[in-house]
Amino acid sequence: MTAFRFIPVTPHPLLSPYIAKMYVFESSGRLPALDKKLIVPNANFKLTLTYRNGIVANIEGKPFIQGEHELSLTGLIDTPVMLDPQEDKQTGTIIIEFNPLGAYRLFHLSYIEVKNQIVSMGDLISNSAKELQSKLADASVLNLKLAVLQDFLIKRLEKAAPDSIYDYCIQRISDSKGLMTVAALEKDTGYSARWLNKKFSEHLGTGPKNLSEIVRFKQFYEAYAAGLPWQRLKDHIYQYYYDQSHFLRAFKRFTGFTPTDLQYGLNELATKHYRS
Repeated sequence: MTAFRFIPVTPHPLLSPYIAKMYVFESSGRLPALDKKLIVPNANFKLTLTYRNGIVANIEGKPFIQGEHELSLTGLIDTPVMLDPQEDKQTGTIIIEFNPLGAYRLFHLSYIEVKNQIVSMGDLISNSAKELQSKLADASVLNLKLAVLQDFLIKRLEKAAPDSIYDYCIQRISDSKGLMTVAALEKDTGYSARWLNKKFSEHLGTGPKNLSEIVRFKQFYEAYAAGLPWQRLKDHIYQYYYDQSHFLRAFKRFTGFTPTDLQYGLNELATKHYRS
């Protein structure tokens, strides 16, 4: 049986407001072929360093291979992802997940173009990425690699400027657990839906309505991944969805399966990744 673990890492205090979670994933090899190696959308961007072995991801039928010692950025994902080590051997990966407040402050790029994409950092910030990957390769131990990555991010953060209206809207969506509507944001901010969608597209790669849907499903899936009994899960459904059919559409959209299908094929990678 393949052994794996998620090792949590505490971000630097300057970065912590913008990082949802930071961890190291280690695996002894590939997961069993019949397991669903499922990564469910959680509204975070991901900076990934494969320091031992590589990874293979499948997004909407499109494969992405990240080789050993490579660095990538995953844009906003609103569709299920299948993930596995590239080769059947020991794997080590550092993952930094940025919340929707964080990515735009650290990486100045077209977020619409990286939505549902995993992109090599060399393609996004070519000169900086080459220098960073060289430093990471020279760092002989894991703690040094983590320090190099965080130092790189802190330097980028120093040059960033906040967008107060966007930040306010993100906070409102988060505080409402995905129940905030675009109409309510219009009323709160005084800006039109068209203006808000443009702002979100610039900083996130999608509109506020889509982000709210991801955040809303996150409330349910966190409980599902934690193994909450079905009877208690029903309470989560009716807190966030009009009825069962509304919920089932969201479940199929974000996992690719029905609850029954997923129940018998879900492995610990999927649940521990979501809760790590």
